[in-house]
Amino acid sequence: MMELLRDNPIAAVIALCELGLWVLVGVGLSLRYLAGLRRASTVVLACIPLLDVALVVAVALDLHRGTPVSTIHGLGGVYLGTSVAFGPALVRWADVRFAHRFAGGPKPVKVPRRGPERLRHLWREWFRIVNAAAIASVTLLGLALVVADDAQAPTLYGWIGRCWTIVGIWFVAGPLWEHRPAGT
Repeated sequence: MMELLRDNPIAAVIALCELGLWVLVGVGLSLRYLAGLRRASTVVLACIPLLDVALVVAVALDLHRGTPVSTIHGLGGVYLGTSVAFGPALVRWADVRFAHRFAGGPKPVKVPRRGPERLRHLWREWFRIVNAAAIASVTLLGLALVVADDAQAPTLYGWIGRCWTIVGIWFVAGPLWEHRPAGT
């Protein structure tokens, strides 16, 4: 693992962004619920998108240097889309649990295993993945058109198709599966 991170700086940036996300969430929620510093908490949590900016800048600079496009570059675009689309929901999820655990907040509500509320949840999640794929597609397209050279661009375009394949799989495994007739 360390060899992958050492040999591929974009993999290291992705790992650092993920680590940074959880550190900022933990620090932000600790400031809010343990220290009672709501404004400071809001500032820390508002810094989370800066990690996404750092990732895109790192990928763009790496491509601009002429580095051959690899899976990691495509994952950088996908990570950005996923982070932007799912980030606010992830922070809300962590906030509810942190408030319950440390500040006497209400117990987190579990998504039912069946029924209309479950289906609404699956549709919300699916729309988030559509949003993630759209953001990733725009990012990858932008990188391909603005930063990548003629040899790099086709690989980035290929990642756009992968994003939408995931959207299709998510649809079948999520909302469509939930709509199946009982007993199948």
